[in-house]
Amino acid sequence: MFATILSILLTVLEVYFFILIAYILLSWFPTIRESRFYYYLHRLADPYMRFFRGFLVVGTFDFTPIVGFLIYRFGLYAFAEFVASL
Repeated sequence: MFATILSILLTVLEVYFFILIAYILLSWFPTIRESRFYYYLHRLADPYMRFFRGFLVVGTFDFTPIVGFLIYRFGLYAFAEFVASL
């Protein structure tokens, strides 16, 4: 029972991982940022990405999403290994 709940949680976290990827990639296109789809994507991804905003800015480039993305991916991998060990 506990392993099933953790499996479902892992699946939800993996879907959120793809939401983060879409959010980062679509943020490069200014015309898409005005769409309703991007608005909802922003509402889903921004609570996590807000923690990392402004830490790694070089000139006009903000590398913060990459840091947040890598930390999330590492945590997701560790959680997946934990679920697999059950």
